[in-house]
Amino acid sequence: MESSIKWPENFKRTKAREAILSVLENSPEPLSAADIYSKIDSRGEDVWLSTIYRTLEQLVDRGVALKARILPGGKALYELNRESHKHYAVCLACNKVIHLEECPIENLNLSIDDSGFKVTGHNLEVFGYCVDCKDKDKEK
Repeated sequence: MESSIKWPENFKRTKAREAILSVLENSPEPLSAADIYSKIDSRGEDVWLSTIYRTLEQLVDRGVALKARILPGGKALYELNRESHKHYAVCLACNKVIHLEECPIENLNLSIDDSGFKVTGHNLEVFGYCVDCKDKDKEK
């Protein structure tokens, strides 16, 4: 599958790396390494999970991918760096990821503006319970 993103310099092109990048490129939401493995496996391609973890870290180091979220239990989610950031709410019970339509931080008047500090980025992680899991908790 042909990728529309520029291949990183000094990054050897292999079928496994192309498959990983393709999955990230075609996913509208962040994925875990296990999610990526499942998607590649369902296409009949063979990639080791350890290769996926290594490749994801290399893509993050090169700025091609973002380590989007760290879920409870240490599970990371990855997404393609599309030069525009997104924020998500993550359900603590089922790990469902919900995209937040707006960036709440952009609307804040940061008090550090007067200090001369230049903000180049930010992270916002929202954790809670989705509607399904919240309702299940009430039933108990």
